[in-house]
Amino acid sequence: MDSPNEVETGQMDALSRAFSQQLLACLDQCARGRRGLFSDYVALDDDADAWPEAAKLRELAVALQGVFAQQGEPNALVEEFLDLCTMHGESHPGERRLARIFLDRIERGEVGAPTLKNPW
Repeated sequence: MDSPNEVETGQMDALSRAFSQQLLACLDQCARGRRGLFSDYVALDDDADAWPEAAKLRELAVALQGVFAQQGEPNALVEEFLDLCTMHGESHPGERRLARIFLDRIERGEVGAPTLKNPW
């Protein structure tokens, strides 16, 4: 029989994989021009442009952040995604560019590594 820690670890790994897969799918769509991944401002303008999967992904990321924090092991992918969700303003790149940059960082294995300068 598995110990409770092994079961928790397995569940955490499954949640991490599910989040990662959904994030990659959404990032791909966003990099191709779909708006609303990093914030739901588009949904406020027109419900037809709402992206429910992106909203659910942001909610999942916040929930996972809490769960991982309780375990004492933050998830770098979740943390970086949530950080990008807080970026708004004229000096920040658009969602499409953010998505491409984030996808590149994921592919290079740089998520969780500190950056020396803004990647944009």
